[in-house]
Amino acid sequence: MSHLLLTGCGFNTEEIKNQFLSLIHQDTAQLKVVIVTTGSPAKENNRHAQKSMQDFRDMGFQHIRFVDIEFEDPHILLDQDVVFINGGNPFALLHHARESGADEIFRTLAAQDVILIGVSAGTMVLGPNIKIVDLFTPYMNTMNLTDLQALEITDHLIFPHYGEEERFEDEAKRTIEERIAAFEAAENCQVTRLRDEEYLLISTNPTQC
Repeated sequence: MSHLLLTGCGFNTEEIKNQFLSLIHQDTAQLKVVIVTTGSPAKENNRHAQKSMQDFRDMGFQHIRFVDIEFEDPHILLDQDVVFINGGNPFALLHHARESGADEIFRTLAAQDVILIGVSAGTMVLGPNIKIVDLFTPYMNTMNLTDLQALEITDHLIFPHYGEEERFEDEAKRTIEERIAAFEAAENCQVTRLRDEEYLLISTNPTQC
C-alpha cells in the first residue's frame, strides 16, 4: 500500500503524528527516512526541517538523513521507507525536481510501498500544478518558470495555510476564500483548502497503478 500524507506544516498536531504512525507496521528503528530540504534556502537548517528531524527521532526512527536534490543524486530517495518533502519555495522545488530527475523518482516511489509526506510546497508539487501559487505569491517565482505543471502524483490541488489572511494579503482586500473561488471558476477546478492543523491522507494499491 502506498500512502500520501499531505500537510501544511508537517507533524503539526498529535492527530497528524498519530495518523502517520498508524501507517507504520514495522519497528520504526529499522526504517529509513529521508527529509528533502530543497524547497527552502536554509536547506537542512530550515527550522521546519530541523523540527521534523526531531519529530522522527521522538517517534523512534534512527535512520534519518537530509537530502537536497538540487546538489545530491536523487537516486538516494530510492530504497527509503518514508520520504518527507519539506516546504519552502514551490517554484524552486519543482524546478530542481525536474532538473535532477527526482520528479520521475517521486512518481516511482508513489507506486511502491513508501510513505510520501508533503509539507506546504512539498504538498503542492505532488499535485497537478502550482498555478494557484502563481496567483497568490508570484514573487516567489525566482526561477522564472512558465510551465507550472507539477508532478501529478495526486489530482488534488491543495492550498495550504488556508485561513491565514495575514500571510496572503491582497491589494484589492479580497479574502483568501474569495480569491480561491475566483481561481476555481477561471480554471474550472476544485481546490482543497488545508489549514495548518489539517491533513489529507491518500492511500493507493501500487499493484493498481
